[in-house]
Amino acid sequence: MIRIHFTAADFARVRFAPRPAPLQELNAALSMLCAHNDALVFGRWRRRLLRSLPSVAEPFGDLVPAGEAPAFIDVFSDTLKEGLDTVRASCPDLVRSEIERVYARHAARPPLWIHHLHRGDTHAWQLLRRAQHAAFETVLRPVWPVVQDLHQREFTRHAVAVAEQGIGAVLVGLVPGARLRDGEVWELEGPVARNIKLGGRGVVLLPTFHWTGHPLIADLSDRPLYLTYPAGPGLPLSPAGAGGRDDALAGVLGRTRADILLLLADEHTTSGLARRLGVSNATTSAHTAALRGAGLITTVRAGRAVVHRRTELGSLLAP
Repeated sequence: MIRIHFTAADFARVRFAPRPAPLQELNAALSMLCAHNDALVFGRWRRRLLRSLPSVAEPFGDLVPAGEAPAFIDVFSDTLKEGLDTVRASCPDLVRSEIERVYARHAARPPLWIHHLHRGDTHAWQLLRRAQHAAFETVLRPVWPVVQDLHQREFTRHAVAVAEQGIGAVLVGLVPGARLRDGEVWELEGPVARNIKLGGRGVVLLPTFHWTGHPLIADLSDRPLYLTYPAGPGLPLSPAGAGGRDDALAGVLGRTRADILLLLADEHTTSGLARRLGVSNATTSAHTAALRGAGLITTVRAGRAVVHRRTELGSLLAP
């Protein structure tokens, strides 16, 4: 459980990142690339990217020997160049301590270039920069316009929600299982227990579209807490947009209906589905009616909205 303690000043300093962060989205995508879950959705995407990653990108993997990245590559600049420059400008003490931390959990000895990076060697920094740049160009560059579009929709959605409901309601609804206890402690599901006191630093919330796991925390004392959260089901993106995903389910149901079924891993309203898919409410209603008629989803009314959920049969087709 992650517990984040807010002061009144912290609630006033919660903000949503207005643009996606290239290197943080890359970190999320590579984490999903190395995971082994959701093979039906991600298997083909993983195999394709693993085949296409150039050898110059391989050193990047040396920084994450046990599945946990060093904090100095958690960079939230909104351009690639600025992000790469920020990594290079990392405090030497932070770089050394973080390399030591991630390798303390790994039995193998670090490669020679990591030793050189540990002591600040210029060539080692150039090697890392080329690796990060190559990984971004291969994994994210083809879909970056899609990421930017999805981010803008997410940003707009939360701006409206804050205006209508207040920041507390938005924090509770940001990810499944979130709670605001006693009006000041934000609780989130996480793999390890963490207790974070903001002390007036505030929080920056950043959606990621390539990650389906727990929220990712970047907590350095000299800056706001950055929390990267999964926005939607983390489906592999394609340059053609949300309708261009290449999966077997789409061949049976049609792409839009397959996308709806995959999105309904969590319940959604008709308008929520329409926002994710980039289609009209009327189009979404027609597709949900077809899926409901096939017994793949159910629909119930909740006030003025209708909420769609997958049935057990639908979950068998799109686990």
